[in-house]
Amino acid sequence: MKKTSHKLALRETMVSYMFLAPALLFFIVFVLVPMGMGIFTSLFKYSMTEFDFIGVDNYVKMFQDAVFLKALRNTLIIVVGSVPIVVIFALFVASQTYERSAFTRSFFRCVFFLPVVTGTVAVAVVWKWVYDPLSGILNYVMKAGGLINSNIMWLGDKRYALMAIIIILLTTAVGQPIILYIAAMGNIDKSLVEAAEVDGANKFQVFWKIKWPSLLPTTLYIVVITTINSFQCFSLIQLLTSGGPNHETTTIMFYLYQKAFNLSDYGYANAMGVFLAVVIGIISFVQFKCLGSDVEY
Repeated sequence: MKKTSHKLALRETMVSYMFLAPALLFFIVFVLVPMGMGIFTSLFKYSMTEFDFIGVDNYVKMFQDAVFLKALRNTLIIVVGSVPIVVIFALFVASQTYERSAFTRSFFRCVFFLPVVTGTVAVAVVWKWVYDPLSGILNYVMKAGGLINSNIMWLGDKRYALMAIIIILLTTAVGQPIILYIAAMGNIDKSLVEAAEVDGANKFQVFWKIKWPSLLPTTLYIVVITTINSFQCFSLIQLLTSGGPNHETTTIMFYLYQKAFNLSDYGYANAMGVFLAVVIGIISFVQFKCLGSDVEY
């Protein structure tokens, strides 16, 4: 009997691994192998004509490269400027719409999620028109309201270009967090909320003591994903500013792309990719330690 049971368990295990094999093979070939190749080639002076081992020189070169340092600064500004706003705004909208009717909730979810499912090129075209220095609606409205006296080159002025990119990023990033927060609020135990209200707790106390702990797993996911997406900001930069003016909107991902595909400096580009992956990994680890310690799944 034991022998038959062991054979059955072995057969089930083999079948399970057979079903997992295609996904596992895909992961190895298209994720692990490219990662390994990226780390390996980052130690070489690798271009169309060269492949010479130089050790960690590419990593040293990064911190002597003024453009890279500016790209690093811009990337950090985008992350710090967008992640808290996305989380706070999404939580606010979700809390205001959750108690509404089903139709109202669906309407707001559709409105805020629309930029997420809209193609990046279409979004960039619309915002390029909004920011247009001559015929853009933003300049028109601000001049009509007396806020500015002359047209502003929002994407061509180093004082405003990065802020303009962050605003666009915010509009495309809040959709999914709002959907997730509304769904998470549906899982909050209403009996606890009602008991707290009966005991005299105000709205803030109910939110902080009962609702917020239930929303922590969702918040952790939103913070980590939004941080990673912000670090990888590339398409908007390429479509709207190409890193200008004077590298004021250049991010690490865009600079990596330029080095790899415009200048064929693959070794240096891979070094930047490895550095970015390490930074994202460290920040994600810190976020898990800070937000994940009180999370109850």
